[in-house]
Amino acid sequence: MIVGNPNIFAIESEITCACEQLSQLALGFFVVHVAGRCYGIRKPDASMLGVSFDQVDKRIARRGSHNPPFPMNAAAADVAYSFRRSIFDESGEGERFFGMSVPQFSEAISSNHVQWVSDEEFDDSSYVLQFEDENEVRLVAFTGTLTFVMSRLVCVTFLSQNEFYWILQVWRDRFKDEWTSLPKSPWFSRTPCLVRWD
Repeated sequence: MIVGNPNIFAIESEITCACEQLSQLALGFFVVHVAGRCYGIRKPDASMLGVSFDQVDKRIARRGSHNPPFPMNAAAADVAYSFRRSIFDESGEGERFFGMSVPQFSEAISSNHVQWVSDEEFDDSSYVLQFEDENEVRLVAFTGTLTFVMSRLVCVTFLSQNEFYWILQVWRDRFKDEWTSLPKSPWFSRTPCLVRWD
C-alpha cells in the first residue's frame, strides 16, 4: 500500500503477518518517500509495524507543533549536518548550530518532535525531519552517515499542511482497515508501544 506521490512525499507499507498484540500490530515494512528517494527497508520482515503506526498517529495529533529552531528555508545540508553532529555528540567545543549552543539546538529538535524516521525504526540509518509553519510542511531526509550529509545528499520537499496530514490520515485509516481484515498470529514484541484506535 502506498499513499501520496513518491516524487514529493508518500508513505508505503506492507503487512506480511498481522499480530494479535496492539503493541506489535504486524510484521512487514514501512518506508517513507521524500523527493523521489525511499527511506527505510522494503523487505517483508523489515520491522514490527506498531511503532511506525504509533509515530504516524503522534504526527497527526501534534499537527502544527513541529516548529523549526531556525528559518524554514535554512539550507537542508546545514540542517542535516547540525542534526547529525548534535545527536551523535560529534560537535566541537563551543560549536554552535544556527546561533544556538549544542544543548539548545538538541533541546529544540527534541521538544518540537522534529525527528520522525530514525535508524531504530528502519535499520538503514535514515532520518526524516519534519518542520512546519501555519501553512506548509518541510521534510528534510538523509542517510545518517556524516559522509552522505557532507556530500550534500539530502532530499527536501515542501507541501501544504493539509496535503501532508491528509496523506498521514489516509495511510493510518487504510492500514487500520487492512490490519483489521487479516487473520492474526501471536508474535513476540520487538518494540513495545502504546497504540490507540480512535
